[in-house]
Amino acid sequence: MLDIPCVIFAGGKSSRMGEDKSLLPFSSYKTLTEFQYTRLSKIFKTVYISCKDKNKFDFDASFIEDIQNADVFAPTAGFVAVFKVLQEEAFFALSVDAPFVDEAIIQKLIKSDAAHINADASIAISTNGMEPMCGIYHRSLEAAFTTMLDQDNHKLGFLLKSSNTNFVKFDETKPFMNLNHPHEYQEALTLI
Repeated sequence: MLDIPCVIFAGGKSSRMGEDKSLLPFSSYKTLTEFQYTRLSKIFKTVYISCKDKNKFDFDASFIEDIQNADVFAPTAGFVAVFKVLQEEAFFALSVDAPFVDEAIIQKLIKSDAAHINADASIAISTNGMEPMCGIYHRSLEAAFTTMLDQDNHKLGFLLKSSNTNFVKFDETKPFMNLNHPHEYQEALTLI
């Protein structure tokens, strides 16, 4: 079991999906979020769910609600709240809609992060490009996230490119499949 906390980000707007993807059924679970929480709880000692409203979920978990700003559905609101709640210096972040990121990928990111002592973040980069919602974020970025939220700037890619980011390369693309559109969700259901 990994000591670093894991945070599943499930507070997005899901505008491309047309409905809240965090609540879509997945595998034998009522929701994609419960699927992610259950599987990641077998890898990490502590798993949290970052969301706008924990009341939309009907299972027991540790939730971190976004700071109360009804207009912001970007991960920046979640990052600010997570840094306020967690005491640790770093945490592993994963989007709720990335159900195929496995333990081997997580272990490679953690090992690479440990080797880059001064990194602000260690982020997966696949053949599709940067995967900002799959990686380790350090407290050294807390002030930057607060500034971004204050300025209504939610470009994680820009933050990572302008910070001391350790990009960890992966040759595969399938594990980083994001379920943004209905056809991607349907394809994912066939891959479980």
